[in-house]
Amino acid sequence: MPGHRSRKRFGQHFLIDSGVVDAILRSIHATKDDIVVEIGPGRGAITTTLAADAGHLHAIELDRDLVSRLKCQYRDNPAVSIHEADALSFDYSTLGDRLRIVGNLPYNISTPLLFHLLKFRDRIIDMHFMLQKEVVDRMAAGPGSKAYGRLGIMLGCHLNIESLFNVDKSAFDPPPEVTSAVVQLDPLPSGTFDIQDDVLLSKIVTSAFMKRRKTIRNSLKDIAEVADLEAVDIDSGLRPEQISILKYVELSNHLAGRLS
Repeated sequence: MPGHRSRKRFGQHFLIDSGVVDAILRSIHATKDDIVVEIGPGRGAITTTLAADAGHLHAIELDRDLVSRLKCQYRDNPAVSIHEADALSFDYSTLGDRLRIVGNLPYNISTPLLFHLLKFRDRIIDMHFMLQKEVVDRMAAGPGSKAYGRLGIMLGCHLNIESLFNVDKSAFDPPPEVTSAVVQLDPLPSGTFDIQDDVLLSKIVTSAFMKRRKTIRNSLKDIAEVADLEAVDIDSGLRPEQISILKYVELSNHLAGRLS
């Protein structure tokens, strides 16, 4: 759809590099057994191949002009469904039980969209997304890294996160101001982290990293006592970025049990 101009309010940066397109499609490797959900197909850089390779393709697009073009293009293909909808509020449970989700996500909605998709993780096989490299770095970072923080912990509780490759800004029209990266997200097996209270865990992690330069004892002094940290074998002199996801979960579960 080369005639469609990007719209800033939708955060549109259309992928135009065929080499990157091929690399993304190889990473996804869709088959006729797959229900693929493409968020923000845009001009359709990967849509045509996904429509040919997948058993069924659901394309979710907010831009009415693009929706109209997509519906016209695939009107005779019963294996493609075009949804004019906001991906941030879409009910993905209506599309099936074993979904593969892909997309070049607008940077301004990527984080809230990832957390929205977590609600449907029991129905998702995997996800492949193009995101801002800085965001992918924070998602994939481990303890001890400067990039390690709330985003990586709260996603890492539920997903295995693997950064696949970087994408230069020249691969897009119009080019964004930042480098991008493609990331693969695989839902973890049920029970990997036995989280008793998601809200409490989020509160703990958020509080810890609001004061990340302080020790965990000081950053969580309004939530947990030193005895609580010691109960789950956390050194109270460590900084928040030195503590693993498992230890944050154990602390949250300990506090949930103590406060109940």
